[in-house]
Amino acid sequence: MALPIEDYALIGDRRTAALVGTNGSVDWLCVPRFDSPACLAGLLGTDDHGHWQLVPDGQYATERRYVGSSAVLETTFTTSEGVVTLTDLMPRNDDRADLVRKITGVRGTVRMLHEWKIRLDYGQLQPWVRRTTIEGEEVITAIGGPDQLVLRGPRLPVASDHSHNDEFDVNAGDELVFSMTWFPSYAEPTNLRLDDADIESSIESDEQWAAEAAADVPHPDVVRRSLLTLRMMTDELTGGIVAAPTTSLPEDFGGERNWDYRYCWLRDAALTLGALVRAGYTEEADLWRHWLLRAIAGDPAEMQIVYAVDGSRRLTEITLDHLPGYADSRPVRIGNGAVDQVQHDVLGEVMDALAKVRDFEGAPSDESWALQRALVADLAKRWQDPDNGMWEIRGEPCTFTHSRVMTWVAFDRAVRAMEYHDLPGPLEEWRELCEVIRADVLENGYDSERGTFVQHYGTKEVDASLLVLPLFGFIDGDDPRMLGTIKAVEEDLLHEGLVLRYRTETGVDGLAGGEHPFLACSFWLVSAYAAAGRVDDAHSLFDRLVELRNDVGLLSEEYDPVGLRMVGNFPQAFSHLALVHAAFHLADADARAAGGS
Repeated sequence: MALPIEDYALIGDRRTAALVGTNGSVDWLCVPRFDSPACLAGLLGTDDHGHWQLVPDGQYATERRYVGSSAVLETTFTTSEGVVTLTDLMPRNDDRADLVRKITGVRGTVRMLHEWKIRLDYGQLQPWVRRTTIEGEEVITAIGGPDQLVLRGPRLPVASDHSHNDEFDVNAGDELVFSMTWFPSYAEPTNLRLDDADIESSIESDEQWAAEAAADVPHPDVVRRSLLTLRMMTDELTGGIVAAPTTSLPEDFGGERNWDYRYCWLRDAALTLGALVRAGYTEEADLWRHWLLRAIAGDPAEMQIVYAVDGSRRLTEITLDHLPGYADSRPVRIGNGAVDQVQHDVLGEVMDALAKVRDFEGAPSDESWALQRALVADLAKRWQDPDNGMWEIRGEPCTFTHSRVMTWVAFDRAVRAMEYHDLPGPLEEWRELCEVIRADVLENGYDSERGTFVQHYGTKEVDASLLVLPLFGFIDGDDPRMLGTIKAVEEDLLHEGLVLRYRTETGVDGLAGGEHPFLACSFWLVSAYAAAGRVDDAHSLFDRLVELRNDVGLLSEEYDPVGLRMVGNFPQAFSHLALVHAAFHLADADARAAGGS
């Protein structure tokens, strides 16, 4: 049975990722890519849908950590008889996927249980499993369809009831290294041996990268871990940045709000890019910019809001009825129907991120600008149309205020590119359009009676997305209209001190059930407080949010402040990127306060 969401930790090789529980069980792994079918899918069902567990027999206590500033996970199990550590990692390799698990005896003798149960195609396909010899070593292979998984180790579990099981003692000083490697089913497995050198090189690579992160922010270690988490969710070959490595972890336990986030949303990726650039990382920016050029290539009118990791366009949403779902939350979905939605805000986030890269590097790409100009020109023809908004509502499209503001951002960043970088384009036309859109928002997206911006034209409801208006330069953070918006969000959307996206009971999203506070929105409130000059409130809320991370520093999509548990897909890029942005906004606010004192 799956654990509470917060009891998992992420390991990955920057092509895919696995979730490892505090009970030593790997309950989620898709190979060879983030959006490939899962070979371990116990997270969305039971152990019978696939898991790989190494755990002490009997009672034990657990402590775990990432080794330094790395993606290498170390779990320490303490029993009445002794102590062992379990080190989990996925070394980087271009043409295959490896999961390495090393058991080390620390003290006494610990009896360990080992169960390896592979179920391909999201837990539905029982593979052909056999013992064989590869490169002179006895291994176990599991083959089905396009996939082949090879298990090696000093002791191989034996077949029992459609799984493989073993028990063995680990004494102080013992070291046992197990590995599971994915190959295409048609390929001959080679070079299977993985050892301490792979562990050390993985730690060294991560720590060298993390050492470059900016340190002059509140909670720098927390920010560094969020940056490393975002890096783990960036495909290092294609440049695609996934929103989360999981699908169908529910926003409403037992409800229908279960979505597949293993894809590249332009919005989430652009905001992640902005966080990385602000922290001083540009290699990922160039990688993602090239991904964008490839994914969007063609008619600008055909731009999607979300793509597969490799830039593929077809993400047909289907349900997997053989899986009972996490906490009986059905349906389990793969693919995402939002691929066909219109969300006008997306181009604003993309243009803003590319502007940050342009300003940071000081050398605009003519090729990239040609694409940007074509996309903005297409937006000029349809910016007045209603859309589904950034929350991907499945109800009737509306004129969302946030979407309309972000269309202003798209044109504003294009104008700045022409003004400050001498890039070609219809400067006067787009300057004028910026003024038209701004006036439209101030007239129709603002409730003068209550003194707040509203969720969409024609309503008095508010939306947490309104908190970002000053962060993109649309309005000053201490403008009375923005102060009124913050007040309205506090009055309508705070739940136990955390921020809901919007009031689901209005029915605007066309879905049944409710949801919990969305963590990114709470970080937005931190940033809005900082921009409004409420620096003490910003620090207080940021400190509280930092405490909501699990024991290894990870955040889910939402948080239940009553049940004190994580909710939604995990870990969530949106939560971590919003944390990074909030930290920098706080640092800026502290600097302003110091300069004015």
